[in-house]
Amino acid sequence: MRSKGRGTSYAVAASGQWTDEEEGRRRLPAGEVHAWEPGRNETVCGLSLSRSRLIRFAGVTWTDTFPESGGAADRVQRQCPRCASVAGRRGSDARPAWHRTNPRP
Repeated sequence: MRSKGRGTSYAVAASGQWTDEEEGRRRLPAGEVHAWEPGRNETVCGLSLSRSRLIRFAGVTWTDTFPESGGAADRVQRQCPRCASVAGRRGSDARPAWHRTNPRP
């Protein structure tokens, strides 16, 4: 089993693509996006890239698919929840989703 350390940067695999004319005809992800480690043939959640017919975007990072990033999220409709649990739901500087404020002794 591979290690899932914090230092891992994930690229994106998506169900569709579109071309942004403003950024010099750059291919960007569309539809449902998944986190993907370049060099592997599957997404972080375990989907096979070829069998699922997902398109690889090695130049687009996982954090660019968040709406608040202003990156490549214009036509992203859904982020895979299983990939998001591994790769992170928000940017690297975001705090955890919850924390205990009054722990029991």
